[in-house]
Amino acid sequence: KIELGGSSKTSIADALNTALAEAAKSSQHLEWFEVVDTRGHIENGAVGHYQVTLKVGFRIANS
Repeated sequence: KIELGGSSKTSIADALNTALAEAAKSSQHLEWFEVVDTRGHIENGAVGHYQVTLKVGFRIANS
């Protein structure tokens, strides 16, 4: 299990997908994720960007 973060100016879903895409570049066999924190940054009274922290589980190769 690894923990990582992602951010996006568009949406929480995009922040999540960005984090998973980055994790997939260096980790194999990703199996599941759990969102452990959701937050954001406020700019001029509106959402500036979304941030998520997630735990990602993976299986060991050949198991």
